[in-house]
Amino acid sequence: MHWAKMQEAGSLAGMRFMLFVYRVCGRWPFRILLFFVLLWFYARRRTGREASRDYLQRLHDFSGDVTPAPTRQNVFRHFLAFSEILLDKLLTTGVSAMPSDYRVDGMECVDLMLEQKRGAIFVTAHFGNIELCRKLSERHAGLRLAVLAHSENTARFNRLLKELDPNFDIDLIQVTDIGIDTAFVLAQRVAAGNFIVIAGDRVPVKGSAAVRVPFLGREASFPISPYILAATLQCPLIAVFGARHRDGFVVTLRLLAESIALPRRTREAAAVPYAAAFARLLEAECVKAPFQWSNFYPFWAPLVPAETGEKR
Repeated sequence: MHWAKMQEAGSLAGMRFMLFVYRVCGRWPFRILLFFVLLWFYARRRTGREASRDYLQRLHDFSGDVTPAPTRQNVFRHFLAFSEILLDKLLTTGVSAMPSDYRVDGMECVDLMLEQKRGAIFVTAHFGNIELCRKLSERHAGLRLAVLAHSENTARFNRLLKELDPNFDIDLIQVTDIGIDTAFVLAQRVAAGNFIVIAGDRVPVKGSAAVRVPFLGREASFPISPYILAATLQCPLIAVFGARHRDGFVVTLRLLAESIALPRRTREAAAVPYAAAFARLLEAECVKAPFQWSNFYPFWAPLVPAETGEKR
């Protein structure tokens, strides 16, 4: 099953009500209500349950039994963590300041590029709260982000984000495939010193521009579009993750490559080392925060075309 088949679950009114409960009553009453809401979703989302169990089992084996086992309780905890991630995204979007309990690991590689007025590609994952990086950009002069996104299956949630912050989508570029026109716009932004954010853990909605690389003990499909984009725009590639840990929020930045060359005839093979390096970084993040990964579909299944399908 392709990830784009997973349609959005929950109504806009329901999302607004849950946010209202949080604002009026606080996080713990919100969690109590959320528990019962999630019981209903947990019972109805077989694909999500199976995908979570598969992921937790692979992570448990990969980590040497360090991370939680794939029990029903832990699968439900995974669902619960995803809901809290969505709440954190709403709260991060709806406030003007970064959370007080956050830190940045690896900012020096970005500071150097800001000094040199160079743009770069940020490759990220559906892990934790990437909205933290948007707030991070507000704290650093010159750090301007443009986010490549396919959000047709998250339209209601994005509408709520827009209500909380009217400027939410000012740097959101909707794409289903990166064509010549999009590449031209991105080239202009990178030349101006902007940073382009693109997901590195979901294959394209159209086409099959992906490679199979090891992830948690078995090969999985990862897109090559981030590496093609970095090679085309001739700019550095940086992995970025934002997640909640026990000691607060952490934004992690790692330089994957100062420059990338992908020969046209062998570009898929040439992209494999970069996709594999990104997958290894994602593995490390998942071990540190096992419930923060939010891909509730058969991630290790063979690549299939995107179609309309089950709710996520």
